[in-house]
Amino acid sequence: MKLGVCYYPEQWDRSMWLKDAQDMVRLGVKVVRIAEFAWSRMEPQPGQYDWAWLDDAVGILADQGLEIVLGTPTAAPPRWLLQAHPDMLARDAQGRERGFGSRRHYCFSSESYREACRVIVTEMARRYGQHPAVIAWQTDNEYGCHDTVISYSDSALRRFRLWLAKRYDNIENLNRRWGNVFWSMEYAAFDEIGLPVALPAQVNPIHALDFRRFASDEVCSFNRLQCDILREYSPGRDILHNFMGFFGEFNHHELSADLDVATWDNYPLGFTDMVRFIPEAERVQWMRSAHPDIAAFHHDLYRGMCKGRWWIMEQQSGPVNWASANPSPLPGMVRAWTWEAFAHGAEVVSYFRWRQVPYAQEQMHSGLHTSDGQIDQGGREAAIVAAEIDTLGDFGAHHAASVALVFDYNSKWMMDIQPHGEQFDYFGQVFAYYRALRRMGLDIDIVPPSADVSKYAMVVVPLLATLDDECVARWQASGAQIVMGPRTGSKTLDYALPTGLPPGPLRMALSIRVSRVESLRAGVSETVCLADGTPGYAKIWREFIDVAQGVEVLARFADGQPAVACQGAFSYHAAYFSDDVLDRLLADVAHAAGITIQALSGGLRLRRRGKLQFAVNYGPGLVSLPVAADRMVLGEAQLAPAGVAAWLAE
Repeated sequence: MKLGVCYYPEQWDRSMWLKDAQDMVRLGVKVVRIAEFAWSRMEPQPGQYDWAWLDDAVGILADQGLEIVLGTPTAAPPRWLLQAHPDMLARDAQGRERGFGSRRHYCFSSESYREACRVIVTEMARRYGQHPAVIAWQTDNEYGCHDTVISYSDSALRRFRLWLAKRYDNIENLNRRWGNVFWSMEYAAFDEIGLPVALPAQVNPIHALDFRRFASDEVCSFNRLQCDILREYSPGRDILHNFMGFFGEFNHHELSADLDVATWDNYPLGFTDMVRFIPEAERVQWMRSAHPDIAAFHHDLYRGMCKGRWWIMEQQSGPVNWASANPSPLPGMVRAWTWEAFAHGAEVVSYFRWRQVPYAQEQMHSGLHTSDGQIDQGGREAAIVAAEIDTLGDFGAHHAASVALVFDYNSKWMMDIQPHGEQFDYFGQVFAYYRALRRMGLDIDIVPPSADVSKYAMVVVPLLATLDDECVARWQASGAQIVMGPRTGSKTLDYALPTGLPPGPLRMALSIRVSRVESLRAGVSETVCLADGTPGYAKIWREFIDVAQGVEVLARFADGQPAVACQGAFSYHAAYFSDDVLDRLLADVAHAAGITIQALSGGLRLRRRGKLQFAVNYGPGLVSLPVAADRMVLGEAQLAPAGVAAWLAE
């Protein structure tokens, strides 16, 4: 476990660098990320490089014993490059170019931009790839931030047509699989196909889905271009990328196949404020501590990307500047967020940023220090964590979870394209199941649909739109209890209804048929009664299912229709349930799987790493932990708001 920080030497006078590096060491920082936005300083004119300043910065940090993560600067190309290659700009859905003056204005499909990136990354890797202080490389920065995965440029159209030709082989095959006989949409050649934008009526959903798949592949190939260069010139160093929160516009599992470490940028208060499926009352409740399951959800998601290796590359250390409201964290929460990340298996937690910048777009975004160089609350809490790390020492690696939750980017894209109701949100449904499991005190691994689940006692599938026989057979052979949310098995890979209606191949394990679905208006709910008479309700989404003989109905709607069907180890939820119903259903399955649960009240959350059990109190009051004082190694059994505790697990 190491602490890190994001540092921008090009934004500060050189006379400050040495003291900054020395202060980093004194605070307990071990790892420093630099250079990811400095292309204009590295190459101020085409082919004219100025490495002197970066040589000095690397040397000063290295001389203080700091380990360096170098960022490739491709998220912010310089002005001269746009003048040379105006085709590098992305275009939005209205056909407007995303202009110069901020960042991420490039199109992933631009061949000229890819070539320029190849050159600058090669030059960087040749110069610094063997430097002993450089331990890792970050490719670009936050792929897709500011809604920049999708581009409707001429370059994107050209490459999309080539992608389609490779995928479908011939136009007749595409017409058949896209169902283009509908509305007379048939094409005579791939060059006739346009982009799924600016149409008078709904776009064909498979056209839109394939464009999303193509755009994801473009991000992955762009990243791979950089990874290949870095592996050639800087062997033995980790390659990583910093993903974002609640962002699914490209397939992170596929991109991570080219990485050594998955990292993500953790801004819990900003996400609490901005995520649409969190009710307003909860935004207010968790305004200063953050929703207690947001950070953990992403820790578990990104831990599943690179064989368990993951970091926090940017950890919120004070108020941010980009949400609709930007409150200050409750004192102690920066420390609590840091320890929670380590409890979930993080190798490094790196704070954003070393010092608040007094100008430009992020001048209202805080850091460990204020812009005049004084240490801020986040910096003081980071120093506390550094001392605690030294005290605790090594207490083991990631603790194996008994529950797996399946997350699928392809399903997210499908739900985005045809949500069939304005309230329906893929992340919202997945998060509802995740937070229910967290309220039960469980450790969770988030895995892709292709994962081997044989080591888990319980597998939760909130929504997996496309299924195949192999996936269902793998679940059957696992011996786990399998829980599936609504809309699982509802589509084919070509975005059509499966033969025999949903849930498609799932019928080989669970004999049900979804004959009709409906989305519910905001504020409307459907009464649900569990088999033991416990009442509850469904919201947002409901399905009408037919059940065959041998299928047990565990809950019904008020009209008598099945709400939950179970056969053997498989259970299916035919609605988006309220929290109380979901808690009860998942608790019953956990009991059947032999998993011990703990009903957690308020904002208390648990996570185990190695031999230690961690607890974080997101709530406003004292929490009594059920542990003897002689087993505590961090904190106290009476856990204060924003408090962290750890004890030797039994």
